[in-house]
Amino acid sequence: MVGAQTQKAERGPGRPRQERVTGDTLEAVIELVTEQGVKAVTMDAVAARAGVSKPAIYRRWPSKQALIIAAAESRIGPLSVPDLGDVRSELREVLTTRLEAYRLPGTARLLTELMAAAVEAGRDSGEYADYTERMMAETRRILQRGIARGEVRPDVDIRSAATLVAAPLVYRLLAERELPNEHFVEDLVDLVVRAVGHPGT
Repeated sequence: MVGAQTQKAERGPGRPRQERVTGDTLEAVIELVTEQGVKAVTMDAVAARAGVSKPAIYRRWPSKQALIIAAAESRIGPLSVPDLGDVRSELREVLTTRLEAYRLPGTARLLTELMAAAVEAGRDSGEYADYTERMMAETRRILQRGIARGEVRPDVDIRSAATLVAAPLVYRLLAERELPNEHFVEDLVDLVVRAVGHPGT
């Protein structure tokens, strides 16, 4: 155990201590979820794996739920896409970035466990809902820019369209158990643009 703690403490030489504690803790959560599932994530287990103290964890994340969401967000978090002049390019940027994250080892298990934890939380799933809102915010902004530029129909429901953008990658990864690829992204962008654009464009 001491060896594991020393190894964690030595990661990323040169990083400030606060940054190192945060990074090692979130990495430990992802490792535990990937190897054993959400139920394996306890403050004791995370502290031991990361080589940090429990008080240091609690100072940053007051609950297991907050810690798991923070770990997920460190891998699959909010995006910022500049105005590229057309909705197609901007959607491609979002999906390509998501694709890179989904290809990382353990991401499929992390997503599966995160969804299961949100369902299990029931009425207390507000933090998970907030995380989803942050995840989807940039796609909604892109679609709104598309409306302003005249590329997207003004009658399009932004929330529904954003779900249409995000869901296929997750479904391909989790339900079909196949890693999405660049060809899938291009097909998806084309389908979404056709669905939200003006007829004949």
